[in-house]
Amino acid sequence: MLVVDAFTDRPFAGNPAGVCLLDEAADPAWMQRVAAEMRHSETAFVRPVGEEFELRWFTPQVEVALCGHATLASGHALYETGTVPGDRPIRFRTLHSGVLTVTRADDGALGMDFPAAPPEPVDAPEGLAEALGTPFSWVGRNDQPDLLVRVADEATVRKLAPDIAALARLDARAVIVTAPADPDAPHDFVSRVFGPAVGVDEDPVTGSAHCALAPYWSAELGRDALLGHQASERGGDVRTVVRGDRVMLGGRAVTVLDGTLRA
Repeated sequence: MLVVDAFTDRPFAGNPAGVCLLDEAADPAWMQRVAAEMRHSETAFVRPVGEEFELRWFTPQVEVALCGHATLASGHALYETGTVPGDRPIRFRTLHSGVLTVTRADDGALGMDFPAAPPEPVDAPEGLAEALGTPFSWVGRNDQPDLLVRVADEATVRKLAPDIAALARLDARAVIVTAPADPDAPHDFVSRVFGPAVGVDEDPVTGSAHCALAPYWSAELGRDALLGHQASERGGDVRTVVRGDRVMLGGRAVTVLDGTLRA
């Protein structure tokens, strides 16, 4: 069992994920108990299947269909432990998101090939403005299902103090709040992600949310390659490249704990 901070190059930043490296298939109920014990927003379970790997993700409460930072963490763990050579792509088989590929560059940066999940404009759900505590200019929904909410500016995203209980009552896996970056910022857009419906009040850095953020902001800004900053307390950066119906997500990861699960 490892704990890996994803989308960061330093410990105690980015988004921590548990990564459980299995030799054989495990009972999903046991995996759910492990995830509840770990208390990270997601814990990944990885086992070899021929030349590929099965990958599943669990929050402390439920199994989820897609998780970016725990996929990055899993790829980092397999490379760092020597399970996979650094020059070989890793192919993860998933239950609901097809095959996901992770590659490692010579400088240690990791890239992930994920399905794009562009949001379509929708009417704002009843109670959204009250739950967020701020006005917004656009709302979209994708098939995750996530809500993408655009607000005025970066400062609004950073200062947001939503009613988490009210957000949990909305019909969405997560509520992604986003805005264009400040003119002098090194990144192109900012976001924060709230997922109380799946047991994660606020996720520090969310790869899967960038499957929606990347196509939205690439269309708005007219560029395929962007840098997103998730402005949570821990914070982290996600590089995105839109390629048709796929999104390339890039970042770094750091192992902060390496041990043996005894239960």
